[in-house]
Amino acid sequence: MTHLPQLRIPATYLRGGTSKGVFFRLQDLPTAAQVPGTARDALLMRVIGSPDPYGKHTDGMGGATSSTSKCVIISTPSVPDHDVDYLYGQVSIDTAFVDWSGNCGNLSTAVGPFAISNGFIDPARVPHDGVCSVRIWQANIGKTILAHVPIIDGQVQETGDFELDGVTFPAAEIQLEFLDPSDDGEDGAMFPTGNLVDTLDVPGVGSFQVTMITAGIPTIFLNAADLGYTGTELQPAINDDRAALEKFEKIRAHGAVRMGLIDSIELAATRQHTPKVAIVAPAQDYVSSSGKQIAAVEIDLHARALSMGKLHHAMMGTAAVAIGTAAAIPGTLVNLAAGGGAREAVTFGHPSGTLRVGAEARCLDGQWTVTKAIMSRSARVLMEGTVRVPADTL
Repeated sequence: MTHLPQLRIPATYLRGGTSKGVFFRLQDLPTAAQVPGTARDALLMRVIGSPDPYGKHTDGMGGATSSTSKCVIISTPSVPDHDVDYLYGQVSIDTAFVDWSGNCGNLSTAVGPFAISNGFIDPARVPHDGVCSVRIWQANIGKTILAHVPIIDGQVQETGDFELDGVTFPAAEIQLEFLDPSDDGEDGAMFPTGNLVDTLDVPGVGSFQVTMITAGIPTIFLNAADLGYTGTELQPAINDDRAALEKFEKIRAHGAVRMGLIDSIELAATRQHTPKVAIVAPAQDYVSSSGKQIAAVEIDLHARALSMGKLHHAMMGTAAVAIGTAAAIPGTLVNLAAGGGAREAVTFGHPSGTLRVGAEARCLDGQWTVTKAIMSRSARVLMEGTVRVPADTL
């Protein structure tokens, strides 16, 4: 039997926010993987090391968590007045599946620096010192993101003193603006049911008050207390409880149907990345996963969100957009957990610490819209060169 040498594909391994992913330029991928389809999915799964029944990603670049099993493809813009197209693939850990249904808000932070460093931005637009704004077309959901990237001596500034809870070391601050972040569908509604709060009936689990919103990423919010939680839980409290995870997945599946994202609960397994499920609770003192003491006066509310079937160690960037938007709209469960009333920014507690996100929401003719959401993250190149995959992958 003849064994072919491995393929060598130019790639960059980047941290963006509280996630990590393998970044590719579209033109560097093998021809068969330059278009959507089974060849592309097979390549990205092999890069990450999925599917892995051991759940370790030992034979790939993945980190065996939803935050570290990600791939990004950057290409020239397909939409006028943008600098790059950004396509995100969430790779399942233990099944042969790549979910293209949503964005990764954390890795969005790394797109601007990657675009500048990899020749997608006209050098004349990059200041010697200052900030370079990169206009990103998020191809998964068809939305615009502005990344404001700091520049020193004509190069992307990566080191700095900006601290982001959930990331061990400080780095340079990058501000992100998610423009018109609501995935508003054909009827133009940010709230798919038309209601700020609904009752969601989940057979065998119960009936729950929920806020279902499509800003940032489709998200189902529940009151933590309705599920027997305080809202201050860390990962083990939920991820080590198989019955709890099964309950959350049933809620997610029925919510997805109610939001019109899928036609039946059986299809939820083919849409693992979206919608997200999150629980919220009023502010209270707690201890983060790093042991940091956080007082109730430092935050407006607590939020915990699940990603790919597990409680996230911090907070997904797209879910943070959903939190900020819902918090700005009086009457949602998120807004009520934060104390109610109008607000343009919110600071919430998550398992790793706190995060502040701003949102500009307004109601016109009885319908809520959000013009943009803003937050600060950081990004850093961890490794660059070539990633290798067996030639028989494609």
